[in-house]
Amino acid sequence: MYDLLMIMTFIIGYIGITIEHVSKINKTSIALLMAIICWALQFTSQAFNHESNLSFLGEHLANISQIIFFLLGALTIVEIINAHKGFRLISDYINITSKRKLLWIVGFLTFFLSCILDNLTTTIIMVTLMSKLIEKGEDRLIMGGAIVIAANAGGAWTPIGDVTTTMLWIGGQLSTLRVILDLFLPSLTCLVVSLFCLSFALKGDFTPPSNKNGKEEIEPMGTVIFWLGVASLIFVPVFKILTGLPPFMGMILGLSIMWIVTDVIHKEYEERYHLRVPHVMTQIDVAGVLFFLGILLSIDALHTAGLLDALATWMNNTISNSHLIAVAIGLASAVVDNVPLVAAVMGMYDLTQYPTDSSFWDLIAYCAGTGGSILVIGSAAGVAFMGLEKVDFFWYFRRIGIPAFIGYLAGIGIFELIKG
Repeated sequence: MYDLLMIMTFIIGYIGITIEHVSKINKTSIALLMAIICWALQFTSQAFNHESNLSFLGEHLANISQIIFFLLGALTIVEIINAHKGFRLISDYINITSKRKLLWIVGFLTFFLSCILDNLTTTIIMVTLMSKLIEKGEDRLIMGGAIVIAANAGGAWTPIGDVTTTMLWIGGQLSTLRVILDLFLPSLTCLVVSLFCLSFALKGDFTPPSNKNGKEEIEPMGTVIFWLGVASLIFVPVFKILTGLPPFMGMILGLSIMWIVTDVIHKEYEERYHLRVPHVMTQIDVAGVLFFLGILLSIDALHTAGLLDALATWMNNTISNSHLIAVAIGLASAVVDNVPLVAAVMGMYDLTQYPTDSSFWDLIAYCAGTGGSILVIGSAAGVAFMGLEKVDFFWYFRRIGIPAFIGYLAGIGIFELIKG
């Protein structure tokens, strides 16, 4: 009974999030309420004792906190660069006025950037950059949707680009060189086909903001802050490799260095208070971060109750073909977080059944990484985009979800052609 109530709570909450534009009730409040109710049901059920539930909650909260601190650090670094108008260094050199050409350039730039960084950080950077190039409106949202697709596709084919690929890499299901060779073409196909579909929604040219509002001057030391911020973001995966510490620690390291530098260079100038980190933090979308918290807590409650494991087991019993199971996992990851889904699959199948670098694990990495693009809350990149641009759920599904789904299937087709 408690499992049924939890499922109903998630479904009702999910519907409430999707109709935010109609109800005018902020999606963050619904996500947080949904999370608390789900965990309250988990604690009142007799499936585990109180101590076990507390242990599970603490474990999940520790993992979620890493993502939240990572997100807060990344948002703050990007906002520091933004406050110094450092993105002018890039936007001034992008003189393309064709919407379609810009779509392809931004898509490929995001794709290759996310394989070096991760899809969440890349999305934050690129969506912020787009806000400097295009005025708010549908065209900018389409560009943002393309960024989500490109970031997820770019993250899927490298061990450090997407958290699920990283999980499989660390678990021994994938090796570094093999996953790159096997998934690069499918991921690239997903991107190209999705961008081709999206290009029909963009017509004509746009006028760069610099032509409409006059040239915006970079703030004092803006160039230094821009390059320091970029270096801080790029150093995050390097820091993880060198120390073994979680990525959020590298992000906090970069933030602390930028905080010290901005304090030192601006401390003598009262008029530069808006360039210092305490003020910059007031510009961060905290509601978007809390929405992320609510969604992840809700999904972790379902995971603790064993519902996601049951879903994975049901798919295993219902679908006999391993590749179709991977495709189904990708579609499921558009609705719920791909991390617990992939964790469940890793628990169901061991390396004796599917050895390292088998096509099954390759396809799981691709599908879990790119399938989340189909719905806006299906990936960390999508949730970040939703928070930054206040994207409507149904608008995303209509305008971005269908091209993302077509690209998802096209990438699977290429994978089967190569590996078949």
